[in-house]
Amino acid sequence: MTSALFQPISLRKLQLSNRIMVSPMCQYSAADGNANDWHLIHLGQLALGGVGLVCIEATAVEAIGRITPGCLGLYSDDNEAALRTLLTALRRQADTPLALQLGHAGRKGSSHTPWDGGQLIAPGAGGWAPIAPSALPFSPTEPPPLEMNAADLVRVREAFVHAAQRAARLGIDAIELHTAHGYLLHEFLSPLANRRSDAYGGSLENRLRFPLEVFSAVRKVWPEDKPLGVRISASDWIEGGWDLPQSIEFAQRLKAAGCDWIDASSGGLAPEQKIVLGPGYQVQFAEAIRRETGIPTIAVGLITEPRQAEDIVAAGRADMVALARGLLFDPHWAWRAAAELGGQVRAPKQYWRAPPRGAEAIFRDAKVGQR
Repeated sequence: MTSALFQPISLRKLQLSNRIMVSPMCQYSAADGNANDWHLIHLGQLALGGVGLVCIEATAVEAIGRITPGCLGLYSDDNEAALRTLLTALRRQADTPLALQLGHAGRKGSSHTPWDGGQLIAPGAGGWAPIAPSALPFSPTEPPPLEMNAADLVRVREAFVHAAQRAARLGIDAIELHTAHGYLLHEFLSPLANRRSDAYGGSLENRLRFPLEVFSAVRKVWPEDKPLGVRISASDWIEGGWDLPQSIEFAQRLKAAGCDWIDASSGGLAPEQKIVLGPGYQVQFAEAIRRETGIPTIAVGLITEPRQAEDIVAAGRADMVALARGLLFDPHWAWRAAAELGGQVRAPKQYWRAPPRGAEAIFRDAKVGQR
């Protein structure tokens, strides 16, 4: 049996051994944006798990772009040095390609961690004043964010550029821009969060303008041979909000600007969303965007079983799948998938004797002697 999930894929000059990506997952465990031992343990187990690509969590391009005070950043020399230490250790033990998601929290910034309630932190209590396209709060119970002026637009666009340049110096293999889940770039796209009356608000053309400017500015400084993708929320799940037809138009524009994949998620813009949950509930978005634009897509959202992932890729509904919670629960999910689907993965020599009887062939190049 030839597994579609375990076929290699090329994104520009980046070669991936299979179609499984570790989704970027916020850990809320950094100090002043700096990665630490937690990130090494967290990412280390995932990088050794046989996936094709590990995407490091949403990484803020400026301090006020963090979701929480514990979010990872790449806006300072200290951030870059801490990430370099982490990446050096990871690369000593694993050759899995590493992507980095760059983002800005916008009006959802200055928040408590989820395990502390996730509510807005006031500036006097250790938080900061969030910024957004318009002075519209995420929740009616919160004060409005500061509406971005022309100088803010320039500063944030350049912050994305500088973070991408730092990522290039670090040897990151790919970048994904976070344009989803109600954070800043998604806020510019959605008419529910963007009520500007200038060239960056109103019509779809205007709402696309700032995210496309950021993408083009990053693409210009990011190495030509390395891929640059975008995660979007394909639907706000709210009447009158951002939706799939607009997402398709955005994807077409991104493709023309040099985008290498669309990671199709959804939701996160406002508490009023009404998401219809179910296994693979967001695959429809990846499928439609791929069909209408021809751009490679990554499917996400309650993809939990190897056969489910296999069917998505084999049917051409998406080019890759990305797992988050499933890989936190089982960091060796790709091993199990290889055993079930007849695929092969790379594994550390120290683990070559791990597969159960009959599944020994899942580890490529494994040679185990007895003593």
